[in-house]
Amino acid sequence: MSVYGPVVKIHPVVLASICDSYERRNEGAIRVIGTLLGTVDKHSIEVTNCFSVPHNESEDEVAVDMEFAKNMYDLHKRVSPTEVIIGWYATGYDITEHSVLIHEYYSREATNPIHLTADTALQSGKMNIRAYVSAQMGVPGKTVGVMFTPLTVKYIYYDTERIGVDLLQRTRLIPGRNKGLASDLSQVAGAASRIQDMLTTVLAYVDDVLSGKATADNSVGRFLMDLVNKVPTISAEDFENMLNSNINDLLMVTYLSNLTQAQIALNEKLVQL
Repeated sequence: MSVYGPVVKIHPVVLASICDSYERRNEGAIRVIGTLLGTVDKHSIEVTNCFSVPHNESEDEVAVDMEFAKNMYDLHKRVSPTEVIIGWYATGYDITEHSVLIHEYYSREATNPIHLTADTALQSGKMNIRAYVSAQMGVPGKTVGVMFTPLTVKYIYYDTERIGVDLLQRTRLIPGRNKGLASDLSQVAGAASRIQDMLTTVLAYVDDVLSGKATADNSVGRFLMDLVNKVPTISAEDFENMLNSNINDLLMVTYLSNLTQAQIALNEKLVQL
C-alpha cells in the first residue's frame, strides 16, 4: 500500500521485457537492472517501455555501464521522443544497499525517479511488482540516509497489448504452451460473445434490483446511465445493414490478403524455375 505519491501505471510489455532480460542474464548474475521509460503527469507515472543495462554486482561493490544506458536512451528518443527516463527496475524481492547507489545515478537523470522491483524468482509464489520513491532522512548537515516509500501500482494496456495478454492467458491451459492467433472472424465472434455475456449479467442485475432481490448501487446506476447514453439511436434495420456492410468489408480484405499471399508464393516458385 502506498503512503503518498503518484500512482504507477505499468504496461504488459514492460513486464515481458523485464522477464526476458532476467531469463537472458549472464551466467552467475543474481539479478538484472534496467531503465524505465514513460510519461509523468500530476497524479500518475505511466511506464510504457524499458531496456536492461549491463552491470556487475558483488558483496562489496556494484558497477553499472552508464555509457550503454545513455546510448540506449538516445536511440529510444529517436523512436519515441515523448518517452523520458522515469526511473529504473531491478529483479528481486528486496531493496539492497547497492540499490541506493544505483538510485543516486538515476536521480541525476530524472526528477524524483521511481524504483521498480519484480520478483522474477517467485519467492512468494507469484511475481510481485512493487514501486518506490526515495526520500532523504536524518539530521541536516550530518548523517543522512535514504528511505524508500512504496507507491500504488496498477496495470493498464493498450488495445493491441490486450490481444497479446489474452493470448498468453489461453496458453496456461495448454500443456505445450503454444497457441496461434485466431482469425479475424473468430476474434469478432469472440468479442460478440463476450458482449452478450456482459449484457446478460447487466440485465440480470437490473431485474434483481427491480424485484427487490438485490440492493441498488448508485455508482452502478451511474455507469449504466452513461452506457445507455453512449448507445446511438438507430433502428434495428439500419444497424443490421451497417453490420452486414462492415462484415462484407472484412471478408473482402481477408480475401484480398489471401490472394496476395498466393500470388507472392506463386511468383517465388516461378523465379526458382
